[in-house]
Amino acid sequence: MTTSGTDLHHTLQGLFAERRRALLAGRQNDWAPGFDPRTAAIRQADWQVAPPPAELRARLVEQLVEPSDAAAIQAALSAGPDALIFDFDDTFAPTPENVRAGHANLRNVPRAGGPLPMTRPRPLYMEDENGQSASLQDLAAYVEAFADRETLYVYIPKLEFPAEAEFWNDLLTETERLGGRQPGSIRVCIQIETLPGAFYADELLYALRDRAFGLNAGRWDYVFSAIKWLGQDRRFCLPERGELNMGQPSMQAYEQNLARVCARRGAQAIGGTAALAPDPADPEPALAVVRADKEREASQGYVAAWAGLPGLIPTVRAVFQSAPPASPPAPRTEEEVAAELLAFPRAEQVPLSAVREAVAVTVTYFRAWLAGQGFIVRNNRVEDTATAELARAQLWQWVQHRIPLDDGEALTPERFEALLAEQADGQEPAARLLRALVLPESCPPFFPATARSLHEVPLA
Repeated sequence: MTTSGTDLHHTLQGLFAERRRALLAGRQNDWAPGFDPRTAAIRQADWQVAPPPAELRARLVEQLVEPSDAAAIQAALSAGPDALIFDFDDTFAPTPENVRAGHANLRNVPRAGGPLPMTRPRPLYMEDENGQSASLQDLAAYVEAFADRETLYVYIPKLEFPAEAEFWNDLLTETERLGGRQPGSIRVCIQIETLPGAFYADELLYALRDRAFGLNAGRWDYVFSAIKWLGQDRRFCLPERGELNMGQPSMQAYEQNLARVCARRGAQAIGGTAALAPDPADPEPALAVVRADKEREASQGYVAAWAGLPGLIPTVRAVFQSAPPASPPAPRTEEEVAAELLAFPRAEQVPLSAVREAVAVTVTYFRAWLAGQGFIVRNNRVEDTATAELARAQLWQWVQHRIPLDDGEALTPERFEALLAEQADGQEPAARLLRALVLPESCPPFFPATARSLHEVPLA
């Protein structure tokens, strides 16, 4: 960050550090899944968010880019997305070098024409080595880099409860005041990627109603959150990731509820990441999957979606460009929506191959992340923090419940250790991290926090 960006960061830290710590310390651990009767008046009232800016109404595809990688930024700019999201969250490994490079690269983005610059800062729980908020660092760097723009756009990740949305609204209001910006000129899209967030979607929007432009679906973080909240209950022991597709009724309910809330509140529904990496020799099979995924989103009222790689931009754009107007979402009672959201498939048995794959993907990703690489392409799929969190949470849940495997044995801690030994030396940092995430009685909240507690990575 430059001096002005550093000054803004330090000022915001001074104003909001204690409130952020209190907010995190007071996060509910006993939340009962369902709609909160205390906030029913917000859900029942007729209100809408501020209209999306005109420059958002024509955009169809947003490219997610790792901000410390200047070459990736240039490739994304050349691919021509409608918006470019500088992602300090799921595709980012927050080493000091990456943070410095990412903040510097924000200032080097061409200002004339090009895609709309957006950002996704690190979530509220993340801190630097001095215990200061990483979210505030990233926000200050972005606001300072694009201070000349009339409107700025921020994706807010990992929200669970309304108090967190209220915190962000106050933080952004103060950021605008300090920077001499117009009130409401920092617009936000709330990511619905936690189980509480799905039930509090109206309340999250309401807290940010003067600046929110939409809700975004983050399916893998959402399933990961569901395991954290429900995973101790054997009734919610989930099958392998391949079965947790959008054909599942619970996942359909998640996607449809987000669209329903957006339609009622005048917000945009933004689809999830197209994350397949097409085979250059035969790209059509992967592109067909992406096309079908985005066609389903468009049919439900989603107006745009993310591309995880530049090569997916034309496919995503073409779907939303040609999509007919979506039918109005069917009305549902809160009781119906709650039952549908919680109708997760239950695993009675898991293939040994699925356990091996979960171990392999987490070990491979953790090695990359610990080395400063925020995402990898493995088996023609982009793997990032979200998919690694899901894989390690599934391993934790399967071990907790001693899930039967298709070879006739159960997944005990000892069996997990043996499978881990097939992939890595037991004292390797990636293996130590995975073990610390899988074997505790309760599911650790976020793997970067566990990595930091193990001193496995010098987080910025």
